[in-house]
Amino acid sequence: MSSDAQALAAVHIGENSAPESSSWTVIEPSSGWASLKLGELWRYRELIYFLTWRDIKVRYKQTALGAAWAIIQPLVTMIVFTVIFGHIAHLPSDGVPYALFTLTALLPWTYFAYVLQQASTSLLTNANMISKVYFPRLVLPLSASFAGLLDFGIGFCVLVCMMVFYRVHPGMRIFTLPAFLLLAVVASLAVGLWLSALSVRYRDVKYVVPFLTQVWLYVSPVAYTPNLVKGKLAVVYALNPMVGVIEGFRWALLGTGSLQWAALVPSVTVTLLLLLGGLTYFRRMEQTFADVI
Repeated sequence: MSSDAQALAAVHIGENSAPESSSWTVIEPSSGWASLKLGELWRYRELIYFLTWRDIKVRYKQTALGAAWAIIQPLVTMIVFTVIFGHIAHLPSDGVPYALFTLTALLPWTYFAYVLQQASTSLLTNANMISKVYFPRLVLPLSASFAGLLDFGIGFCVLVCMMVFYRVHPGMRIFTLPAFLLLAVVASLAVGLWLSALSVRYRDVKYVVPFLTQVWLYVSPVAYTPNLVKGKLAVVYALNPMVGVIEGFRWALLGTGSLQWAALVPSVTVTLLLLLGGLTYFRRMEQTFADVI
């Protein structure tokens, strides 16, 4: 069987029509920018919705605590970081309570780690769908990124309660938060596209992702402020997409200092390049998914 992007799908018109009256839909690979077929996602928006809802239900099905896991994970990590880095190592927290400083960063980070894990396996776990019916394969990692927003919303409610407890008022900066949330979604999807496409050909990816997220956590400013990174290393450090996301969240919610454009611009640039490269690579490999998977 040839690749699914080059397959011919017969569409029968009418129940009693003769074979001669059948029409044919030819699915062929495109070239250039047209190969991204982003407009096709809008036509499959209902499929994205149902896959997102399915991912949410499957995640909490037959669990004793249910959606409470969306609160437990960042809270436990916050407590550990507060004890080790805040009370023992005495790392600075830009003048805000260290627990709040850490939790504000853990929210986008937990979302990022979730999307990487789910997007990297999204094609493999839906292998039966991919090999039997045509739809834009981009729908699968995209639905994984949308499903993670529910956990983010639950965790954000906890963060708001902590801000009220510590009497921290974000001010007008909070209206910039949707932009930084969008940046978190784009960064997660950008890396997730690469991992999902690579996982079809290289099954080692599922073993690499947990290690990758663990290392990425410590090279991102979750437990510390990026001001601790000095000199030439700071330029390289700013290339981390999560630096701009985390610093943007802290600036918008906690009002810590001024927005560091020297770190934000490189971070956003790398994120957009990763997204463009991930879309291109994913679409190029898409025509071989059904054969390899």
